Amino acid sequence: MRSLLTFFFISLIFITSCGGGSEVAIQDGSSSAPEFARTSEDPGDAGARQAPESSRSVSLDTSLQTSPTARKVIRNAELTLESDDPEKTQKQVSAIAESKGGFVTETQQSSSDRRGTARDTILVSLRVPADKFAETVEETRRTAGRVVFENIKGQDVTEEFIDIEARLKAHRALEDQFLEIMKRANTVADALNVQRELANVRAEIEKIEGRKRFLEDQVSLSTIKLRIQTPAAISASGADFGQRLVEAVSTGFDAALGFVLGMVTVVIALIPFLVFICLPILLVLRYFWKRLKRRRTAAAIIKDELVEVSE
Repeated sequence: MRSLLTFFFISLIFITSCGGGSEVAIQDGSSSAPEFARTSEDPGDAGARQAPESSRSVSLDTSLQTSPTARKVIRNAELTLESDDPEKTQKQVSAIAESKGGFVTETQQSSSDRRGTARDTILVSLRVPADKFAETVEETRRTAGRVVFENIKGQDVTEEFIDIEARLKAHRALEDQFLEIMKRANTVADALNVQRELANVRAEIEKIEGRKRFLEDQVSLSTIKLRIQTPAAISASGADFGQRLVEAVSTGFDAALGFVLGMVTVVIALIPFLVFICLPILLVLRYFWKRLKRRRTAAAIIKDELVEVSE
């Protein structure tokens, strides 16, 4: 009986120990399973995490590789040309501009009235497409015998153009908002207030659009201003010298006569000032001076009489 009880307790202890070991193994397995799951899922998670980053980098690269905004540059030129026949050169320049799709906007012609230095001058303003600007300037140079002066300049208005586009977009969005508000206006006063604000916004939009059209016109068409003149006349003949001497004397006489006439004009202009301001002041000063002089004279006479009496 005692041996049976001893076997029973030993068996119970053995079963308990086996159950604890299996439980420990199960706990160990349960604790290691998630780690395995996590380790098995790490590559996928890393790929999942890397996927958005790669997509972001791709989109960023794409945005960086997009073509930039086209530059808006206003190109103008000023040239002074010498030609023996300015009228012929002017016709050639006009034909060049028309062949490039441009046109002449202004023409002025003048001639010197001094016979010793006669010089004809023609001023021409051209508008040509911007993409034909360099070709037109180059061909214009060839029409003259000599290029005296040349100035080519460009003004970059890209920043202003972008600013105008942003302002225009913002004002149009504001216009749409005011239109929506007007639809919801319940009273006449509210509708009038919204209409007034809407009119101000539309006026600003018209102003911005006008500036935009001006810039687009200046960018699309370049301006070339030409001064075509004959070469300076250089002559050392005696007749020409005598003529120029006569002209110099005449010019000096005119200058002297102009100076005299200017002085006469100044004097005549000062007469009212002298009569109505200076003359009254002079008379008042003269009156007080005489009065003071009389007082001094009377005092001197009295002093002399007192001296005589005392003697």
